[in-house]
Amino acid sequence: MKYIDFIIFDLDGTLVDSSEDMANAVNFALKKIGLKEKSISEISSYIGKGIEDLIRGSLGNKQEALLKMALSIFIGYYRKHSTDNTVLYPNVKEILEYFRNKRKAIVTNRNYEFALVALNKLGIQDYFENVVGGDDIGCMKPSSCPLDRSMEGLNANKEKTIIVGDMDIDILAGKRAGIITCGVTYGIGKKEDVIKAKPDFIIDDIIDLKNIIQ
Repeated sequence: MKYIDFIIFDLDGTLVDSSEDMANAVNFALKKIGLKEKSISEISSYIGKGIEDLIRGSLGNKQEALLKMALSIFIGYYRKHSTDNTVLYPNVKEILEYFRNKRKAIVTNRNYEFALVALNKLGIQDYFENVVGGDDIGCMKPSSCPLDRSMEGLNANKEKTIIVGDMDIDILAGKRAGIITCGVTYGIGKKEDVIKAKPDFIIDDIIDLKNIIQ
């Protein structure tokens, strides 16, 4: 076990399952611009590196000229429907309550506006001292930049800080920031990618953080 006083959580794929709402918004945009809809699993493979990357992947390289239009349609639709089907993963509320006395933050590549909407709708915003979103393309995971911003804002000790995330980019960002890393295997990210990134810890259920964090 490690003594930790600051826990940084990723959002999508770690705390919340948002893949269906994101896929619905992407497919709405694709349909509007006359393209064929895609499966949730394919769209989910593009989640994690921000909205622009999500839309670019869903469009495919040949449709780059349609990026701005599709992005605008996606944002307009997602703003109204971002929490229609989004839910907390099992045991998320329990673990946040268990670590109520630990300092916690969210660092996500999801836009800040949409992160707050999800946290509010699902009733967990009050657990976090700050939220860093992915609005700044130059400061997104796997760069350490958003983690550094979060820690600087709260004067956190790196040796007592951990990041918990479902993708290799979370682990890479944590390593670059010089903090402890924990990968989860139940989320949107691929388990093999998380393992390959060599986090300090790997868990199959977020409740297992009880066995890692002192």
